[in-house]
Amino acid sequence: MTLASPTSDPSAAWRGVKDRMAAAARAAGREAEDVTLVAVSKQQPWDAIEPVFLAGQRIFGENRVQEAAARWGDRRIGIADLELRLIGPLQTNKADDAVALFDVIETLDRPNLAAALARASQKAGRAPRLYVQVNTGEEPQKAGVIPADADAFIAAARRDFALEIEGLMCIPPAAEPPGPHFALLGKIAARNGVARLSMGMSGDFETAIRFGATSVRVGSAVFGTRT
Repeated sequence: MTLASPTSDPSAAWRGVKDRMAAAARAAGREAEDVTLVAVSKQQPWDAIEPVFLAGQRIFGENRVQEAAARWGDRRIGIADLELRLIGPLQTNKADDAVALFDVIETLDRPNLAAALARASQKAGRAPRLYVQVNTGEEPQKAGVIPADADAFIAAARRDFALEIEGLMCIPPAAEPPGPHFALLGKIAARNGVARLSMGMSGDFETAIRFGATSVRVGSAVFGTRT
């Protein structure tokens, strides 16, 4: 069982992260508004999420469709500016549920999932914004398209399934400096005409901002570590 070790004041931690993001953006010659904070609420109790929500955070990242539906399903009612992002792997048999719940899916990484999302979007009459996950470290235990296949996959998603690719996402290997991985993702995005980069987590989001991240996915630095 995974247990949270929460921060004593998640809203204060959230404000601290926002301040660090703004400072990192200024240091990189960018505007603070250029970078979006995705608060990773997966496996967090509502008691930890609520102070951050009340402080003004409206974009949240979740790993699992069923868990996210249980947490946010009823709470979405009447909150027009709430945005939910799926940042964990998606099974094709969950495509319909994911399209119904999420505004952004950041983990598109294979043709059969592209086909499933295209069908689900057509059926639902709504299309979540899509990011392609790139496995920049080519780690066998991680999801994502390997860099050598990224261009062809993006082209096929557009051509064969009429999907609009808004951005790219990566999770660098834990044991390696993240900068080269962020730089690689940026190069893939640039040559494919992709505008947004989801990269950087609690331990490296300032580096990600320096390399052009347009959104960072921060969990433990806001809500506390998990044991």
